[in-house]
Amino acid sequence: MTSEPTVTSPVASPLAAIALKVAGAIAILSALLDFLILLIPPNLTNVQWQLATTTQLVDRGIVPLVGMALLLSGFWVDSLVGRTVAQRKSLATDPRFWVCGLASVLGLAYLLLTLLHLNTVRLSSQQALAQVSTEAGEAATQLQQRLSTELSQQQTQLGALLENEELLAQAIQSGQLPPDIGQYRNNPDGLTEFLQQRADQAQQQIETEIGTRRVQAERQVKVEAWRSGIRISVISLLLAAGYSIIGWLGLRRLLSLTRAA
Repeated sequence: MTSEPTVTSPVASPLAAIALKVAGAIAILSALLDFLILLIPPNLTNVQWQLATTTQLVDRGIVPLVGMALLLSGFWVDSLVGRTVAQRKSLATDPRFWVCGLASVLGLAYLLLTLLHLNTVRLSSQQALAQVSTEAGEAATQLQQRLSTELSQQQTQLGALLENEELLAQAIQSGQLPPDIGQYRNNPDGLTEFLQQRADQAQQQIETEIGTRRVQAERQVKVEAWRSGIRISVISLLLAAGYSIIGWLGLRRLLSLTRAA
């Protein structure tokens, strides 16, 4: 008794090839459109625009790479099922040539983007540090002006308190003034020196706090710059390597096939 031969349907593989090609083409075209929208309108003199743009280009760079892999896989599946026609004599009519050419261009672009992003991060960090320094200087200036105004007001208020024994006693009892404040009743210069000393102590304390916050802000700026520079640069280099491998090896393979034809 002979067994009937198993019949295998060849429909699945060609359909898979078509699906891979369509998915790959859509991924590539949509990514290129996305890149174009990101770059329009250009604002090359704005460091923050450059930083945001390079970051988004790198974060979305995997999409066309996957699309190319899908598209080339579709052609490979075609070759497995015998649907590939005779070798084209002109590379210009072979979609694989354009895909590999685009991969080569993107590989170079992401290599340059690595250097551009590092420079942009450096410039952005310098701007942020300058902003922190400016804000710290403005805070110190405002502090000086406020203390000067308060010193004048306190001098006037204390002068009035020293002339009123009852109010002076209440202020000393509540801890607002030291017990020996009465010695400045007939000594305006001593009172001014006393108030100036208190203002200097307050200024020193607040300036120390401003300095601490400035150091913390500068450290945060440097950490964020380091993180952004390392993450985006490494990913961009990986993308450059991936595109270059697909592009150059693909072009080399296609050229060898064309010469052998």
